[in-house]
Amino acid sequence: MRITSLPVLMLIMFGQLHAQTPQVEQGIALLENTLTENKPAPQVLILGSFHFGYYNLDAHKTAEDDQVDVLDKQRQQELDSLVELISAFQPTKIAVESGPITGYLMYRYRDWIKGKEKLKRSEIDQIGFRLMRKFELDTIYGINAVPFLFDIWDHRDSSVLHPIFDSIYADWDFKAEDSISLRYARYYDLDDSIAAHMPLYDYFALMNDDRMLDRGYGAYLNGDFTLGDSRGADALAMHWYSRNLRIYRNIQDITTGPEDRILVIIGAGHAAILTHLFECSPQYDLVKFNDLYDLPKK
Repeated sequence: MRITSLPVLMLIMFGQLHAQTPQVEQGIALLENTLTENKPAPQVLILGSFHFGYYNLDAHKTAEDDQVDVLDKQRQQELDSLVELISAFQPTKIAVESGPITGYLMYRYRDWIKGKEKLKRSEIDQIGFRLMRKFELDTIYGINAVPFLFDIWDHRDSSVLHPIFDSIYADWDFKAEDSISLRYARYYDLDDSIAAHMPLYDYFALMNDDRMLDRGYGAYLNGDFTLGDSRGADALAMHWYSRNLRIYRNIQDITTGPEDRILVIIGAGHAAILTHLFECSPQYDLVKFNDLYDLPKK
């Protein structure tokens, strides 16, 4: 049996008691109210998704046998249930992982409404378009962004900058074989298998659980991230974290008032960072996927 010394026990007990005092809670409430002013704020729901079209542009490729066919009759019924659940959020705006020029998406959406075109496999069609029709929305917002790295790569002084970036990204190949990266390889394979056999309604709850979002982001913090003293960290900041900060900024740009309820449909890899950004910001009220179960159905 492990014995903890009395001083350590006293420190633990004091820490627990101190954290739970009414004065602490009152202080937190006062500080929080100073930022929010108890005013209504626009709501945001981050819906992390796998890419229904399996573009396989990421380092991990999903085996064909584990790919979910969202056009299958059973999967279509599951999508109906998923869309019904998301409807509890009552979105007034839908933002998707697309560039800011969404004319082509709107063209296809209108043709689908007229019965001229069927929905494609993408989550934009299967979730976004269905919700647009349900809530009679006339616009879909593209909030995807290129990272800062791309901007400076194409800078007029690129001949000077390229050798610097080449040195930072040397050996960055998404093929690390450290023990944690190998665990993540098994993790991704298992996740694909779970997705192939779990109803979409449940799998989206799994994907958007805070624990899974955090673990998903944890994949970026080993392997290539450990290159050099800090160049792996610099590389990640310039192409991945930068991209997500810009996506957040694009969502700010489409926000017009406290009445907004913005549904963001985006690859699950982005969801952890975006969730953290919206949790930190007093500008928004963040609604999480699992909160939907407690919202009244409309």
